[in-house]
Amino acid sequence: MKSCWLWRFLRLEGNWVLTPRGRLSPALRRDFLTTTTKEEYDRRPVGITPLEQRKLTFDSHALVQDLETHGFGKTQAETIVSVLTTLSNVSLDTIYKEMVTQAQQEITVQQLMAHLDSIRKDMVILEKSEFANLRAENEKMKIELDQVKQQLMHETSRIRADNKLDINLERSRVKDMFTDQERQLMEATTEFTKKDTHTKSVISETSNKIDTEIASLKTLMESNKLETIRYLAASVFTCLAIALGFYRFWKTY
Repeated sequence: MKSCWLWRFLRLEGNWVLTPRGRLSPALRRDFLTTTTKEEYDRRPVGITPLEQRKLTFDSHALVQDLETHGFGKTQAETIVSVLTTLSNVSLDTIYKEMVTQAQQEITVQQLMAHLDSIRKDMVILEKSEFANLRAENEKMKIELDQVKQQLMHETSRIRADNKLDINLERSRVKDMFTDQERQLMEATTEFTKKDTHTKSVISETSNKIDTEIASLKTLMESNKLETIRYLAASVFTCLAIALGFYRFWKTY
């Protein structure tokens, strides 16, 4: 079980990572040599423990014996342990390079605080200058707004006066028009009344004339009727007298 992780670690895509000479393969070496460091704020070198004074985190002799138990030769087992030791040292070097001491951390914090104080002062100065500029701009805008307000009030008063004058003129014109129409209506009413009176008088006179003519015609007809009856009676009596004379004459002879 102890060697299972080692076997998985030492295989890369189905190939052994050990070369015939006991060195790392290019693929594994490439994976471990691509680590880069980044420059940070006010970085100082750190005192790293020398390689000779470091202690390994595992028992190399026990690991060699375990590898020999699983079929590795002594040289191969020592080579593998050497590789693991090298990897451990490289990892520790990488970790140490990214670390700082407490004193350096405090110095960096002090520098950052000083930098922040300078930035804060600059921001205060900038804020004051910006506030002064904003106040000046505000005063300028206030003056311009007052001027615009005065212009608007003047224009509003002028437009109101013009509208009032136009309304009064229009009201006078409408009133005059209404008066003229009322006068024309009264004149038309008077003229119509006169014409109606004249028409009624003419109709009355015509009716009286017609009545008079009818009465005279009736009188004439009555007189003509009497004359006709008289003539007829005279004619009848004349005819009877003539007939009686002829009758007597005929009877005599």
